This record gives sequence, structure tokens and C-alpha cells, in this order.
Amino acid sequence: MRDVEYLGNPLWLWLASLLAAAVVLAAGAALRAWLVRGLRGRGEVDLAALGLRLAERSWLLVLLLALRAAAALLELPPRAERIVEGASTVALFLQLGVWGSVAVGWAVDREVRRRVIADPAAATTLAALSYLARFALWTVLLLLLLDNLGVRVTALVAGLGVGGVAVALALQNVLGDLFASLAIALDKPFQIGDFIIVDGYLGTVEHIGLKTTRIRSLWGEQIVFSNNDLLQSRIRNFKRMAERRVVFTLGVVYRTPYDQLARIPALLREVVEAQPGVRFDRAHFKEFGESALVYEVVYYVLDPDYNRYMDTQQAINLEIVRRFHQEGVEFAYPTRTVVVERTPSQRLR
Repeated sequence: MRDVEYLGNPLWLWLASLLAAAVVLAAGAALRAWLVRGLRGRGEVDLAALGLRLAERSWLLVLLLALRAAAALLELPPRAERIVEGASTVALFLQLGVWGSVAVGWAVDREVRRRVIADPAAATTLAALSYLARFALWTVLLLLLLDNLGVRVTALVAGLGVGGVAVALALQNVLGDLFASLAIALDKPFQIGDFIIVDGYLGTVEHIGLKTTRIRSLWGEQIVFSNNDLLQSRIRNFKRMAERRVVFTLGVVYRTPYDQLARIPALLREVVEAQPGVRFDRAHFKEFGESALVYEVVYYVLDPDYNRYMDTQQAINLEIVRRFHQEGVEFAYPTRTVVVERTPSQRLR
């Protein structure tokens, strides 16, 4: 058996090579498990957490070391040497890519946890930027890998540039949504938790993704918008409202005496100003309606909360009803007077 050879190496040397690979593989797995146990539970966003994530994703490094340990004991022909070198290079760059992605994810998680309370939009911004960072990382590593494998990267990049134009034209809608998501993340017209209205659709923003933004409507269903279409629409963001402007009208009957008509604007002003957290703007006899003399009132609620606005408007309405009852002012309702005039011939009958 000692005389049996394969690729110029005796069988016992192949067995020793396999044993060396097994020993390195076992030692690497044991070291990895020891590091994972030691780092687990020490923190979620500190350096220990980064070390834990790197250790958990280091299988490629263990396999690479086992492969190199096995190859070091053998005398391989040039072609086999090139295959081993190529496999080692691929494994090394893949491991670097995995570690780089883990580091980017760890950094994003740390920044999100640090800033999300003060700036909820930071989560969206950092998530979008993390995708770009990972894409750039893998692109650079792929080009370096191909260069180390002997591929002419310059010609490849030139070819990819031409192909990239064709791909960009084919995927222009997807790319449009992608860049729109970056615009949303950087410009921040809205953020998760904001109540917005878009083209008659209203709800609370639940998720801002790379292609779509999802809104939970007041009726419970989820509305999905394309990011590109969303930015081309008119967006009303009620979360950023500092105060709410309220305009309402009411009408009184035409037979209301002049003195009462003249007192109504001051009465409306008193009613509005008596409410807490409001700023009165104006009250005017606006117009002659079909069946009412119309007054218009404008005031501001100094709190953007919708329930607060409705509570205030309800209190104003009830007080107006009470004061009008005291003053003897009648509210108008739709009426129509029909005048029937007889012709001379009908009168003679």
C-alpha cells in the first residue's frame, strides 16, 4: 500500500493529509464554538456582539485553513495547485464578504438603537444606506477576486458598463423605486409612524422599503404604494402639523332681526375664545344663502391631535346651541317658498 500513488503522492501521505485537514477542522470548530459561548450574552450592539457575529459566520475560514493544511503535506501537479489556489482565493474573498456584511449590519443596528428614539427616520435612512454599502462591498470584492484569478478586470468592467445600460433600461421601474426610496430616506418627507394622505388615501406609515411603502389605513387594510409613484404624488403629512386650522359655517333664518344679526359675530367670538387651547381668528356674516344667512368662523386648535380638535368643536357647537337659544336666534334649515299667481282668465272662473 505504501507503493500506491495518486497525483505523485503515496497513499499514506494522502491519509496524513486528510488527517491534518480533519484535525484543523475539528480545532477550528472547537475554537469557534468556544468564542461563540464566551461572547454570547455580553451585549447586543457593542464590540462583543460584533465578535459574536463574526465568530458565528467563520465556517469558510475554518474550511480554508483545513484545505491549506491538507495541501501543505502534498506535492501536487501544477494544475491541481492552481485549483487549490483558486478554491482558497474564492473561500478567502467569500469569507471577507460575509464578515464585511456582518460588520455593516452591526454598525447599522448600533446606530439605529442609538438614534431611533430621537429620530425614527434614521432607521429608514440607515437601512437604505446599508444596502448600498453591502452592494459596494461585494462589488469590490468580486472585482478583486476576479483579478486574483487572472481575469482581465478592465475589459470586464467595460463590458459590464455596456450591459449595465441595457439592464438599467430593462429595470428602470425597479431602479426608479430604489432611488425613490433613497430620496425618501435622505429627504425624509415622512417617516414610520406618520399619518399621511396621498391622493385621497390616508393612513399611518408602517414600512418604507426599497421598492414600496406600506400604509395602514383607518379602516384597517394595508395600502401599498410604489416609492416612485409616491414621490410623484402630493403628500399631506399630518404628523408634522403644529396647529390645526378649523373653518365652519352656520346659518340663521332670514327673519332674524337686524340687531341680533349684528351681535352674532361677537357671540361666536366669545364662544370660541372660552375654549382652552384655541386661538380665535375671525367670525363674519359671510353671505346670503338660498335659505339662510350664513356666518363663517375660523379658529386654530393649538394641538394637532384629531381627537382634541373634535372635542373642541363639539364643545363649541353645544355652546352655540345654548347661547342661540338664550338669545332667541333660530337656526336655518333648507326651505323653499313657492308663490302661485293666478292669471286673469283663471280669476274670472
